Amino acid sequence: MFNKTTFTRWFFIIASIFIISLILWNTLVFFNQLKDDERNKMKVWAAAQEELQKLSTSENAVSETAYVVIQSNNTTPMISYSYDDDSYIERNIPENLVNTPEKRQKLIDQFSSEYKPIKIYYEDELFQTIYYGNSPLINKLKYYPAVLILIILLIFLAIYLFYQTSKSAEQNRLWAGMAKETAHQIGTPLSSLVGWTEILKEENVNQEYVTEIEKDVDRLKTITERFSKIGSVPKLEKTDLVAETQASFDYLKRRSSKLIEFDLITPNETVPVMLNPQLFGWTIENLVKNGIDAMKGKGTIVISIEKNSKKAYVRITDTGKGISKRNYRRVFVPGYTTKKRGWGLGLSLAKRIIETYHNGKIHVLNSTAGKGTTMEIVLRLEN
Repeated sequence: MFNKTTFTRWFFIIASIFIISLILWNTLVFFNQLKDDERNKMKVWAAAQEELQKLSTSENAVSETAYVVIQSNNTTPMISYSYDDDSYIERNIPENLVNTPEKRQKLIDQFSSEYKPIKIYYEDELFQTIYYGNSPLINKLKYYPAVLILIILLIFLAIYLFYQTSKSAEQNRLWAGMAKETAHQIGTPLSSLVGWTEILKEENVNQEYVTEIEKDVDRLKTITERFSKIGSVPKLEKTDLVAETQASFDYLKRRSSKLIEFDLITPNETVPVMLNPQLFGWTIENLVKNGIDAMKGKGTIVISIEKNSKKAYVRITDTGKGISKRNYRRVFVPGYTTKKRGWGLGLSLAKRIIETYHNGKIHVLNSTAGKGTTMEIVLRLEN
């Protein structure tokens, strides 16, 4: 069954198609009517021309009438050929279009394709042939349906883009709401875990266990903060990029398999940028985890930081299977994934965090099949 929205959409589409068809049909009818009027006008003109040829000089009144009819046609382009003296006469045609026999013949062929030439006879002999074409008004009008269709297509394109944008905005609000609700739901048991951790500290429990539990609780707090920030504008603060990257690097190195080798290359100085530490850390984790998945759990991850006078560059390199060049942009599209299990949201979230919230850039710097991929984050340097 159609719901109200679907019915309205289909009604609008069908009504639009009907209106467009009606306009095009009326335009075609009007165009053909103008062409018929043009031909009738030329028949009258040809009759006047024939009348002039027949009348004697004593029939001045009638001759003047025919002459007026002939002179009144100042819009229809025509070429008349006289068989008597093998000559051509052009009317309402720019001189540069008929200044050579080749150009004149080309125009005659064009006119013949638009209208059937009119033949004038005098005393049962062919006296004159008139070739004529569309008037300027008809030439302009014949492009009107194409222009109309183009305008209508542009209107439909605008409607489609508006619909897609509104749909995307609605989905974004849905994801933001789900993320905030997830953060809220995690918050309750997290508070309980914090309380139980404090109790364990007072009990005769190995403090190393308690320390590890506290680390995981802190990690859950960080995750909760990340989810709570989705859908809202995060607060950015001047932060040392090296220190934040180092923190994410240390955490990932501790939590990853021993089969993964990690290497961090940074300058021997601070690199100040405007960051939201929680969201930036989330981005680094997503990129590193994608690299680990591409290596199938075994290989090398290299994180490097460079800078120039204006920008800072964070590069994450893996030794995985690589990305084909045609997919450089697709990997950031929500839902795109090469894994059997996965939502395809990691890189799209990373892109949103870096480009929307931090006004930076993130892209695939280079990738080679079977050798690995380098992802690059570009951020503006703060002085």
